[in-house]
Amino acid sequence: MTSFTNYKVPYTPDERYTKRVAYFSMEFAIHQPLKIYSGGLGFLAGSHMRSAYELKQNLVGIGILWKYGYYDQARNQDQTLQVQWNEKIYNFLEDHNIKFQINIHDHPVWVKAYYLNPDTFKSAPIFLLSTDLPENDYISQTITHRLYDANVATKVAQFILLGVGGAKLMDELGFDPQVYHLNEAHGFSAAFYLYKKFGNKEDVRKRLVFTTHTPEEAGNEKHDIYLCQKMSYFCGIPLDEVRKLTGIYDDQFNHSLAALRFARLANGVSELHGHVSRAMWGKYEGICSIIHITNSQNFRYWADKQLYYAAEENNEDNFIDRKWFLKKRSFDAVADQTGKLFDPNVLTIVWARRFAGYKRADLITRDKQRFEALLSNQKYPVQIIWAGKPYPVDYPAISDFNYLVNLSKNYRNVAVCIGYELSLSKRLKQAADIWLNNPRVPREASGTSGMTAAMNGAVNFSTDDGWIPEFIHNGHNGFVIPKADYANMSVHDQDEYDLRKLYEILEGDILPLYYERPDLWRQIMKNGMKDVRFRFESGRMADEYYRLLYNAI
Repeated sequence: MTSFTNYKVPYTPDERYTKRVAYFSMEFAIHQPLKIYSGGLGFLAGSHMRSAYELKQNLVGIGILWKYGYYDQARNQDQTLQVQWNEKIYNFLEDHNIKFQINIHDHPVWVKAYYLNPDTFKSAPIFLLSTDLPENDYISQTITHRLYDANVATKVAQFILLGVGGAKLMDELGFDPQVYHLNEAHGFSAAFYLYKKFGNKEDVRKRLVFTTHTPEEAGNEKHDIYLCQKMSYFCGIPLDEVRKLTGIYDDQFNHSLAALRFARLANGVSELHGHVSRAMWGKYEGICSIIHITNSQNFRYWADKQLYYAAEENNEDNFIDRKWFLKKRSFDAVADQTGKLFDPNVLTIVWARRFAGYKRADLITRDKQRFEALLSNQKYPVQIIWAGKPYPVDYPAISDFNYLVNLSKNYRNVAVCIGYELSLSKRLKQAADIWLNNPRVPREASGTSGMTAAMNGAVNFSTDDGWIPEFIHNGHNGFVIPKADYANMSVHDQDEYDLRKLYEILEGDILPLYYERPDLWRQIMKNGMKDVRFRFESGRMADEYYRLLYNAI
């Protein structure tokens, strides 16, 4: 029977991974029924937890139990986006009556921790914090209602809950982590809790490591320092002392900068992102070293094993049949949503991920003439599917989504799906011949959707950003838009260049290959499948976190 007063992971840790680690993340995409994630950060954390379990690492996850999840993506009568907030109920989370109080806004708030048993979804153990309790006033209850709440004070309260609440939970459980790993800076308030506990910065630093996912400074969370103080973010430490500890003397508290000054070591999430991060933060004094550990995804959860068996056995007929079946089954799900039934024999392009401006969901549509020609091409027919969730108050992203919905009404071979979560994500990767990814370089820190697409026989076609420079050999295991001198280009010129190159490669290389040289096309698919499995599987990543981050002195 697991003890929650002297907690240990309920399996014997592998001797390579005995150091006790607490992994803090605002979101975890573990499995479709547990809707506590929005996008890539959660998908990454979910794969990390699954591989930590497979490798028997001495690690626990700490997250938040979002009562309404991120949101449910529904449709208005005209098919445009509707945001819904529906209560989620989970009978598979265990309630061991783990309850304690933390201060938020100088006010004691009750916190309950629910337990995700490793056996439930084959993940490292995860503790999910909730304030949605009858002992709390209504305002305190709402802290754990919505992931990334748009209200600034609520968001700061969520950061306090994750950081201070997570660190205090570890004390309540007696787990005594040797490493506190912050996956993004949302949980950085843990550093102030630990500073109060140990009484000095050095004892915090030797235990704290930090993963940054944001390749531009503007994207890093900043909040008014006086609001943070009022909300009890600094655990009662006087503001003058906070300024000395963090080196932040202006009125905006930059969580990532503070984390880089407190942590022993930090990492970016791709080789390129490591370079970008060092250049971006290098102008600040007192930051820790930033290495890189490239994001990866869990093979056991994501890959279509039958497709891999057929490839390994060189059984060409089985390989062709399996991909055809995966496409057909996925198209049933698309037809169920949109009324459009696609043809498994036709080249299918999928663009599916979180909707954000820099990811340029609509890029391929911006040259109207070429887009029209592409969709009406009789010789090389094409089908396109879009899917993804915009942040519920990111109105430009919602506008992009609705533009594509309305555009799709004009074409039989264009569809836009809603509800882009783990299950639909896997289906659309199985539907894809081309997994289209065209973020504005260098805005994508890593971008992992293409990894799981390759694990399902989709060929990556991408701008040269994030993990892509480490993976794609153009024409061998995918296709890449060659980098231009983006640093000296306007945004408009960069978009124009990428759009022109996108069509050149699509029309000149991809379509003729797919239709006229199917044997070579399948070889490119298999090369991508093989390369992604050996270099971008999250077992490699989870191992590197121990070797390069947790155990590094």
